Amino acid sequence: QVQLVESGGGLVQAGGSLRLSCAASGGIFSANNMGWYRQVPGKQRERVAYIRGTGTTIYADSVKGRFTISRDDAKNTLYLQMNSLKPEDTAVHYCNADLLRTDGVVRYYWGQGIQVTVSS
Repeated sequence: QVQLVESGGGLVQAGGSLRLSCAASGGIFSANNMGWYRQVPGKQRERVAYIRGTGTTIYADSVKGRFTISRDDAKNTLYLQMNSLKPEDTAVHYCNADLLRTDGVVRYYWGQGIQVTVSS
C-alpha cells in the first residue's frame, strides 16, 4: 500500500510563504524523479517544479526565483518552498514520484492533492 501524502497547504496573503511536503510511505525503498504539479478548475494541470534523483531541478517560468524544490531521500520526502506568493498561484497542488518499492517494482505515484489559496 504505497502512498504519497501532501501537507502544508492553506490560505496565505499575497507576498507570503508556504512550504509543501510530500511524504512517501508503505513499502518504499527509494525515490527517483519527483515533481510538483498544480491545477485550477477548467485549466490543464501544469508542472511547477521537478527534481531528478541526481538533484537537477527544473522550474516553470512563472515560479522561477520564487519557489524552490528539494528532497530528503532519507525520509522519502519532497518539499516545495513557495515564497512571494501571488493570487495566480492559487490551485490544488499534487506531488508525483517515481518510486522503487521494497518488492522491486518501479512505478510512479500521485498524491491526493492539497489546496493552496493566495488572497490579494
